[in-house]
Amino acid sequence: MRFGYGWLCKRLTLYSKQLVLLLGLLAFPFTSRLDKGAVAEPLPPLKPPKPADPDPRTVRLKKFLSRLHCPVTYLAEDFIHAADENHLDWRLLPSISIIESSGGKAYKNNNIFGWGEGPQLFPSVRAGLNEVAFKLGKSRLYRNRDLVGKLRIYNPNENYPGLVTTVMNRISPVENLTPVRRVIRRQNEFAYSAN
Repeated sequence: MRFGYGWLCKRLTLYSKQLVLLLGLLAFPFTSRLDKGAVAEPLPPLKPPKPADPDPRTVRLKKFLSRLHCPVTYLAEDFIHAADENHLDWRLLPSISIIESSGGKAYKNNNIFGWGEGPQLFPSVRAGLNEVAFKLGKSRLYRNRDLVGKLRIYNPNENYPGLVTTVMNRISPVENLTPVRRVIRRQNEFAYSAN
């Protein structure tokens, strides 16, 4: 038997392979326990989000525009959003569109508001709505004026503010609508609760 470097390398390689295998088998139960501890429990299934209560202003405006068979009924939510974004009464823009174009029944150039005395061109009806809302809410000419002041500049006809406010009151007699969550009946009368 010859003991040399080659013999030692062969023996160590053989023993080292067996040693690594043995250590791996011994360590496997330990590492699998660590893995089990690291694995989180499965999450419960997600519940679908509760549908948000629709904005009562949008509901009221859609009903009003559909009763008049207005082609702009689909824009009810856009009217509300544009008014909120530009700090306007939510009833103002639809009322102007009713007076100027019968709610989108008669208009040109995507201009349902008669803006610029009618010939003003907008790329779309929605773009016109957003631009008019911005001008009425934030332009220097209209910004610091009350509703009647804005309407007098919008159309100098002395009857115009009255016409628009009449339509506004037909849409809703109150500006601030809040969602009614529960109706409580008390001796032949209804009381509304926000709870």
